[in-house]
Amino acid sequence: MTRVLVTGASGMLGRAVAARLVADGLDVRTLQRSPSQVVGAQDVAGSVTDPDVVRSALRDRVAVVHLAAKVTIVGPYDQFEAVNVGGTRLLLDEARSAGVGRFVHVSTPSVAHHGRSLAGAGAGPADPQHARGHYARTKATAELLALAAHDPAGLHVIVVRPHVVWGPGDTQLVGRIVDRARSGRLPVLGDGAALIDTTYVDNAVDALVAALHADPAVYGEPYVVTNGEPRPVVELLAGICAASGVAVPRRHVPATLARGAGSVLDAAWRTLPLAGEPPLTRFVAEQLSTAHWFDQRRTREALGWTPRIGLDDGLARLAQWTARQASAPAP
Repeated sequence: MTRVLVTGASGMLGRAVAARLVADGLDVRTLQRSPSQVVGAQDVAGSVTDPDVVRSALRDRVAVVHLAAKVTIVGPYDQFEAVNVGGTRLLLDEARSAGVGRFVHVSTPSVAHHGRSLAGAGAGPADPQHARGHYARTKATAELLALAAHDPAGLHVIVVRPHVVWGPGDTQLVGRIVDRARSGRLPVLGDGAALIDTTYVDNAVDALVAALHADPAVYGEPYVVTNGEPRPVVELLAGICAASGVAVPRRHVPATLARGAGSVLDAAWRTLPLAGEPPLTRFVAEQLSTAHWFDQRRTREALGWTPRIGLDDGLARLAQWTARQASAPAP
């Protein structure tokens, strides 16, 4: 297996996966809207919703790691559906036609999260009907499509759900936390004691590469990937803020109040022409006030993988990166 297509390589995780595969000596092609900036990879510019672009990107590939997705907090449902569902369906169909042998579909544990606590959970079934928010619902549908396409005699499909991936340069989790902390809009919901597990980016990369090379016998199923180090959410927020050089949140807001406010803001952003992201959504309020950590034994056994960067080491690396950014000369 030497010729791999990585979609979504302009994002932090996709770029890191593509760079790792290049470093491993594989022939890597990437597909995304903007340049991946991965040295040694062949970039294809375009969308996973464009049949001609997808067909061209898959030419002579034997494996796919599919990360491309619409991951924003807000937006019309049809935009999420077009990319997350339609793009996945197109990629699977064309991969089958191109004779691709392995397909690693990158999903999210939120496909099986109904707003209630998950403590030591396994990879429950994707549930588009009850998943929370446009992103989670469309990713749940896409995951079901991917698993339905698994064919032991043809296209082998495996689903990997990295949970809350973060690291230096992250604009999704770390970037949002830092922006809200700087503007005083990062309260702790409830007592902040809910246990949340996360995944340092290097560990997520290792897991996806392990899935790409895993025994075909473990394909056809979903696997949740985390650091395996659940911590109270107040501790996680404090650690990321301290490593990023911003004030640690001290203000507490009742979780029920935050969820209600999130629902109101969701409705406002759906019905009014409001720019940017809402300061809070129902989904985010639930994520910050309920436990979500997962039993990793099955994942580690199936993929032959264990995380090598602990949470505290990851925070130290984030702090070092922040210090380098602060001392770098202005452009």
